[in-house]
Amino acid sequence: MTGSNQTPLLLRAAQGQSVERPPVWMMRQAGRYMKAYRDLREKYPSFRDRSEIPEVAIEVSLQPWKAFKPDGVILFSDIVTPLPGMGVGMDVAEGKGPVIDEPIRSQAQIDALTTLNPDESMPYIRKILGALREEVGNQSTVLGFVGAPWTLAAYIVEGKGSKTYSVIKHMAFSQPEMLHSLLSKIADNIAIYVQHQIDCGAQVVQLFDSWAGQLSPQDYRTFALPYQQQIVRQVKATHPDTPLILLVSGSAGVLEMMGESGVDIVSVDWSVDMADARRRLGPNMMVQGNVDPGVLFGSKEIIRDRIIDTVRKAGSKGHILNLGHGILPGTPEENGAYFFEAGKQVNELLAAAV
Repeated sequence: MTGSNQTPLLLRAAQGQSVERPPVWMMRQAGRYMKAYRDLREKYPSFRDRSEIPEVAIEVSLQPWKAFKPDGVILFSDIVTPLPGMGVGMDVAEGKGPVIDEPIRSQAQIDALTTLNPDESMPYIRKILGALREEVGNQSTVLGFVGAPWTLAAYIVEGKGSKTYSVIKHMAFSQPEMLHSLLSKIADNIAIYVQHQIDCGAQVVQLFDSWAGQLSPQDYRTFALPYQQQIVRQVKATHPDTPLILLVSGSAGVLEMMGESGVDIVSVDWSVDMADARRRLGPNMMVQGNVDPGVLFGSKEIIRDRIIDTVRKAGSKGHILNLGHGILPGTPEENGAYFFEAGKQVNELLAAAV
């Protein structure tokens, strides 16, 4: 690709270039709020089928692209997808999320974990990402994504989603060496997976440490940050030019530490005002976000005003417009469409709002 006009908008923004407007995409943009997705789910009720049969995953990934032409098209997958390739059996239960066959509670189980070989355990990833790049060309940026070590460890140790994280916190505070060995193994494997996604066609990769916001700041520094850094260090050694994004849910208390992870872009949730996030992260850190997904249940005027507010506070450079987390099931599809429409017209909206 030569020349900025050949490089898609989101990728240019993520590389720190000045761009004509903030690029816009939405987390979980392929999903339950779209009728096309719900129709496909009737035919393929298993989430793993939808995400692991290449032609189905490609279709799901492209549904929002065909409907709304976002600036980012993200691989349809789950953060637990690589676990079987590491020796952790799992399934994704509809409406409940990941369920681990045998939760890890001992050092022997950790020692038995294997090194990920993505082409062997997840051959569909190469096919999906390759097809997405071919389909969108230079009109959009293809994003990959992975789970970060603390969040994956929480699933592996708890055995499923949790509200209290009491099992993994019990391990953290009674057997920290054991947990550290698990986190380090996960980090090495996820670094391999990020490198693989980039080699298969992902132009930007987002790390989801969704549950790290459940840690106190001191425990985030101990159990989350070092392993985010371990991944970033290994990926940047082989793929220095691929932008990395980090998301943590409920991140207000750990925002500055997210900036220490080594990623290029911090995804800010709606618990922090964007102007405050910019100030706290400093002028050199790019940001993504941070519209409350609940706003999309409101009127077009409310959606428009929140987009204007967010873009204005984020400033003219180094911002990717997004929600603070995934779009919620039940969101009116026309409101999702308007989010993209208003995002693409934000310069005109800003001028009109002055």
